[in-house]
Amino acid sequence: MEIIFSTLINGLSLGGIYAMIALGYTMVYGIAKMLNFAHGDVIMIGGYLIYVFMATNNPLLAIILSVIGCMILGITIEKVAYKPLRGASPLAVLITAIGVSYLLQSLAQIIFGSATKMVTVYEFGAIKLFGTTIQVSALVTLGVTVAVMTLLTLFVKCTRLGRAMIAVSEDRAAAQLMGINVNAIITITFAIGSALAALAGLFYLLKAPAVSNTMGAMPGIKAFTAAVIGGIGSIPGAMLGGILLGVVESISYKITAIAPYTDAIEFSILIIILLVRPTGFLGKKRREKV
Repeated sequence: MEIIFSTLINGLSLGGIYAMIALGYTMVYGIAKMLNFAHGDVIMIGGYLIYVFMATNNPLLAIILSVIGCMILGITIEKVAYKPLRGASPLAVLITAIGVSYLLQSLAQIIFGSATKMVTVYEFGAIKLFGTTIQVSALVTLGVTVAVMTLLTLFVKCTRLGRAMIAVSEDRAAAQLMGINVNAIITITFAIGSALAALAGLFYLLKAPAVSNTMGAMPGIKAFTAAVIGGIGSIPGAMLGGILLGVVESISYKITAIAPYTDAIEFSILIIILLVRPTGFLGKKRREKV
């Protein structure tokens, strides 16, 4: 029973990290209608920024500066790489996103080297819960993820800016005719998504205190998988997909016979769900105008 409870908490914590990244994917896709495959590498940059700013011996300051740095990076990527392609074919945008991803990895390797850097942000320790030893960082990760998703949902539904985001998501041309600055909305979306990526980078460092130039590659792919499973473009869907993937991964690693095939199991779940429900659990079918 103790093992089951521990596995579940670890799975929910890991799922929270995937959900945090998936929220960035789903917001950018829902509003800008593009897949930002460089999003995973913003997590890596966030990790390196924490590594650099931890020299101040102030973890909170390092986290804040990392979030600000990632937001600036996200805005810069959107302005330099994606904005000129507004209206271009999806394939051109996709290739550009992959190029930006490799560019960020290469720049990180040039600046910081290929060796893994150890980063200890904060030691939360562990507590006894229902007779099981649980890492406090896992509970913090899960709690912050739920809080962020709730605040983000309220922001989108209850604020003027959030409603403008919904309008741009539904019909960009009509939103522009109604006086909404579409370019500004897309830029803000990238800034929010990049801030979420920085937080995901923080939680990864709390889970495994090491950063390298490929740190965000696999988490980015798995978070995208989570976003698609939940229904890309849906904020609750990103949370649902992330939690599902995290729990499946945690359980798989605990079963010795299938542990080596964990990644294959996760991506197989994606294929099965897409065969049964192509829009994901909470995704909506959209009619394309001709």
